[in-house]
Amino acid sequence: MRRALAGLTTRGRSFVAAGVTAIICAFVLGERDLLRAGVLVLVLPLLSTLAVSRTRYRLACARRLNPPRLPVGHEARVDLRLENVSRLPSGLLMVEDQVPYTLGGRARFVLDRIEPHGSRELGYRIRSDVRGRFRVGPLTVRLADPFGMVELVRSFSLSDRLTVTPAIVPLPAGRLAGAWTGGGDSVARAVSAAGEDDVAPREYRHGDDLRRVHWRSTARHGELMVRREEQHWQSSGTLFLDTRRSAHWGDGPGGSFEQAVSVTASIGVHLGRTSMGLRYVTDTGEALRATASHDGAFEGMLLDALAVARRSKTASLTPGLAELRGSLGSGREGDGLVVAVFGVLSAEEARAVAAARRGTATCVAVLVEAGAPADARAPGGPLDGGAAPDAASGETAAGLLRAGGWRVLTVRSAAELPAAWAQAGRAAKDFAREGS
Repeated sequence: MRRALAGLTTRGRSFVAAGVTAIICAFVLGERDLLRAGVLVLVLPLLSTLAVSRTRYRLACARRLNPPRLPVGHEARVDLRLENVSRLPSGLLMVEDQVPYTLGGRARFVLDRIEPHGSRELGYRIRSDVRGRFRVGPLTVRLADPFGMVELVRSFSLSDRLTVTPAIVPLPAGRLAGAWTGGGDSVARAVSAAGEDDVAPREYRHGDDLRRVHWRSTARHGELMVRREEQHWQSSGTLFLDTRRSAHWGDGPGGSFEQAVSVTASIGVHLGRTSMGLRYVTDTGEALRATASHDGAFEGMLLDALAVARRSKTASLTPGLAELRGSLGSGREGDGLVVAVFGVLSAEEARAVAAARRGTATCVAVLVEAGAPADARAPGGPLDGGAAPDAASGETAAGLLRAGGWRVLTVRSAAELPAAWAQAGRAAKDFAREGS
């Protein structure tokens, strides 16, 4: 009852105040009629409070987000199901789902009545123009009497998470040379659909399975020959993102950091959907380990990580490059693909990145130059602490990376990435032809 009295609305409190005032005046003036009117005005909100406080119906709530993960600028639908699981009909219900302002603000509904064991389906849409992870819910239900005297708020504990990922641009189909590594008996040679005659055999070795004996080749060579094992290929790669605050400028979707995150997401999704085992590394050394991407598990983890990516206060690339060198170690892992997305690189930083390349690894650097102003590194500017990121400094960094064996793509925004990616693929094919 005490909680119900605390839920008196402005109208209810006004009635209580008017009733008490009328009763006091009735005693002072000796007016019985005024006393009756005062008691009536006072009793009405109290009876409403008693009725609402003794409400015994129970409600159940279920929520579904469709989809639970979406790129910025897209809409998701929220479906609510409110069920009355008691034997009594509900009264007037005012339902509100708690939604962050970024997703569109409040979602309110008014329900006149829900019959016993009945339900109501509610729905609304949410949208965000900024990436992040947002909490949707819990659902609050306001119970009110027919006269609007009392309003009680009851809240469910159920809430859901909506993940808004960076904008993703589709990249042209195809692979960059060097993206494949693997192990096995040898590289398969000349295996075609013509028949077993095209299988490249080898000499029998002690321990070979006799079921692999190729009898036609054995008769031709006069010695026991077995079929070669097919090469077991495994595609692997590392995705690197420079999140240093000093390497990026600007806020909002047009800033270089947001464009770099979008570029990273686009490349990661593209490579992941080609069944490539990927690692995700940042300048702070944080990493997501390689995993098979057939079921889209890595894609989901990568997008979740990029959805909440923030600029780091790290001033050096050393921790990230140390983690990157781990994926470029000796052996077959060093023959994989590395794609690194950078903002502004000084000449010293570009030399350090170039030196991180090992062996025959295919390393691709994507420089995001979102058109920072010349005074971006001026005192108080977003890149305070170094030279202005002009075109000359960008070309210097690109030249140093190319000299170190990196392939360099320069883009101003994620929208330019598909054309640059296609050009890099064509250049890789031309280089392979010349080498052969």
